[in-house]
Amino acid sequence: MAVVHSSATIRPTKQELLETVLDGPVEVVGAYRFDDPDGEVGVEGFLVRREDLLQHVLFSYRGAILAEDGARLVSTMEHSELGPRWIYDGATDPVAVACVRRAILGEQAQAVLELWEDGRLVGTREPAVRLSAVAGDAAGSTAGGTAGDAGDPAGVVHVLREPEEAASGPALLATWDGGRAVIARLD
Repeated sequence: MAVVHSSATIRPTKQELLETVLDGPVEVVGAYRFDDPDGEVGVEGFLVRREDLLQHVLFSYRGAILAEDGARLVSTMEHSELGPRWIYDGATDPVAVACVRRAILGEQAQAVLELWEDGRLVGTREPAVRLSAVAGDAAGSTAGGTAGDAGDPAGVVHVLREPEEAASGPALLATWDGGRAVIARLD
């Protein structure tokens, strides 16, 4: 479960990070999270609107600098409960990409958010964006898939900044109140 410290403050805020990455004001449509199996890296995706354009941003939150070629540092953040965080473009972070791959293959579900206050669990919250693995056909339609029919796990994961309407292969479908789109695919 992804832990949310309800009384925590963060600087810069996630809204400010999104507006920096996307060069202007955005409206957050919804978000989702994955749990890192090792419990070290936070992985959070956002669907946002900028004017009429829907965009997808994946962040990873780390407690230390990532020494990985190609990893793109977006910002640093001060979290009142966790201390300094290094925020990376999740599409360039191997832990975040591995979470997305497992989700596409039906091997990892998104996280339910645990709400903590003063060191105690006070509730849970379902994410505003719901994810499901899909198997796409050549015509580009999407249908529910399982790990057994999701395709070759050796394929390349593409985290899509601009979500697509349909998948032509194994993909990750995001659904929210009022919409749905493919946010990642495996080629």
